[in-house]
Amino acid sequence: MARIFRVSALALVGTLSLSLTSVAHAALIDKGGGLIYDTDLNLTWLADANAALGSAFDDGTNTSDGRMSWASAVAWADSLTTGGGTEWRLPFTADPDATCDGTGPRGGNCAGSEMGHLFYVELGGDANTTIFTSGDPALLALFSNVQGAYWSGTTEAGFPDYAWDFTFTSGVQSDAFKTTNFLSGWAVHGGDVSAIPAPGAVWLLGTGILGLIANARRKATGRPVAR
Repeated sequence: MARIFRVSALALVGTLSLSLTSVAHAALIDKGGGLIYDTDLNLTWLADANAALGSAFDDGTNTSDGRMSWASAVAWADSLTTGGGTEWRLPFTADPDATCDGTGPRGGNCAGSEMGHLFYVELGGDANTTIFTSGDPALLALFSNVQGAYWSGTTEAGFPDYAWDFTFTSGVQSDAFKTTNFLSGWAVHGGDVSAIPAPGAVWLLGTGILGLIANARRKATGRPVAR
């Protein structure tokens, strides 16, 4: 009986390993709960690209776009606890970025930034073309309410009053004065947020596993199983 239990456990581990390996080959994974995980960058995106709409940080000038200043966008992302993650932020921009076809991290083909990576690498967008016609429809469908331009969390080097931004209707990366309110916020979180269980859930999971192991050992040795 003990040998059968060990073989069954090894088979289960093997099955789980194969499942995890197959998932790891995917670049964008819908983790549920409004979370999309990018395995390339080890980064989690909010599936709702307009989640800031109607929040306390939305300036309310337009009822459909959720546009706000850079400071408001930063504060909004920092306030999020979606999926149990507490370190949500605006996407980073590489500065400089040699992949851009313009000066510095500016222009099209800027795949070095987190938004540029999503646009060009993951969604398959083309420079100077909207993501809605150049991107992969199946992958784009993972997200909802994708807007035009989004704030980056990165301040432009040498220009503290400006921050980088990325436009999904053109694939162009540029900069904008931080006090302007014509850009939206889209939050990201380092790592796989859905893999971060609450402390109580960790304790319950550990207790359950230990109980299963104990009962399996009792069965293998012929001892009564605790009820």
